[in-house]
Amino acid sequence: MATIFTKIIEGELPGAFVHRDELCVAFLSINPLTTGHTLVVPTEEIDHWIDCPQELRDHMMGVATAVGEAQMQVWSPERIGLIVAGFEVPHMHLHVFPSWGMADFDFSRAAPMQSMDVLEPIAEQIRRQLGM
Repeated sequence: MATIFTKIIEGELPGAFVHRDELCVAFLSINPLTTGHTLVVPTEEIDHWIDCPQELRDHMMGVATAVGEAQMQVWSPERIGLIVAGFEVPHMHLHVFPSWGMADFDFSRAAPMQSMDVLEPIAEQIRRQLGM
């Protein structure tokens, strides 16, 4: 059965995308820790990050770095957070988000579900910085 991320990648569910290539995509979280919270997800369904081939992990980290640099330009946070949690969806993904302190890493403080009307202008800011 396809994961919710696969359904987003394949266009069955909406997503506010900021990156797409043959190996991975990046789209905004619908329950963001902070504004601009982006998920970097392999197109292939891989459950656990340690099962991900090294080349794909390296590629995803490169995409996460580019997204983080774009977030830094847009929001000027103290740090860019990076989390590999893996409990909420059985499809490996990296959480990349602007952070002003450790409280921003607390998933219990995530925003309620955001609509595409809210997320798309935020995604556009990141895409602009990425040159897309």
